[in-house]
Amino acid sequence: MSSILTNTSAMVALQTIKGINSSLAKAQDEISTGKTVATAKDNASVWAISKVMESDVSGFKAISDSLNLGQSTVAVASAGAEQITNILKEMKTRVVAATGENVDYAKLGAEVTEMTNQINSIVQASQFNGANLLNTAGNAGITVLSSIDRAADGSVTATSITIASVDFEANLDLSDIDVSDAGAAETSITAIEAHIQTAINGAAALGASAKRVELQADFVSKLTDAMTAGIGTMVDADMEEASARLQALQVQQQLGIQSLSIANQGPQNLLSLFR
Repeated sequence: MSSILTNTSAMVALQTIKGINSSLAKAQDEISTGKTVATAKDNASVWAISKVMESDVSGFKAISDSLNLGQSTVAVASAGAEQITNILKEMKTRVVAATGENVDYAKLGAEVTEMTNQINSIVQASQFNGANLLNTAGNAGITVLSSIDRAADGSVTATSITIASVDFEANLDLSDIDVSDAGAAETSITAIEAHIQTAINGAAALGASAKRVELQADFVSKLTDAMTAGIGTMVDADMEEASARLQALQVQQQLGIQSLSIANQGPQNLLSLFR
């Protein structure tokens, strides 16, 4: 049945064009934004998950900065501890030399004094951004934020790495080193050995802490990259597929317009019935 009041063919064509235009707008939006899920209305659940993960990525980037700062602080202290260990070894040679006869105790004593002063200088100078792990002058150690752990229920817990000060200021009291004569030097051998062991233990502890921070920093970097890739997998548009779909929709749009034009000509054809 043909009617001049209701053109069903035009209605169908119009609805088809509206659907094509809607799909075309979405394809164009994907290409312009680079995302299949740019807003919550595109896919509420995926959008929500991606935003939580983006928040975690931002947090891990801040954690990476914290770990880098911690690495630098421990590296400075570790370098100082290793240098002090080397100086104590040199000091040991002077103490051993002082146990012999016919030696210049005054010169050996002067060298030991200068080495002691150098060690004290290193202890005070081995600081980074005000944090010094070789003494406890207002700083018993540092706490480095190392991770943000998200549980299945969405709760977040911060994890930290605590690095204690080795306190060479108190543990390396070199006042017991005396090379004023052979007897005093012999007594000082035991003391210098103890000090060397203290320095070695301190340097080893700082080295272990530095390695832990380094490993955590490497893990956080890889975790951040993996999470960023995961977010991209969920929300990023496949540009090749989007481009092909856009071209197909543009062809469909043109065909739809032609179909609507043909449908609109239907009532005109009815005039031939009255000629």
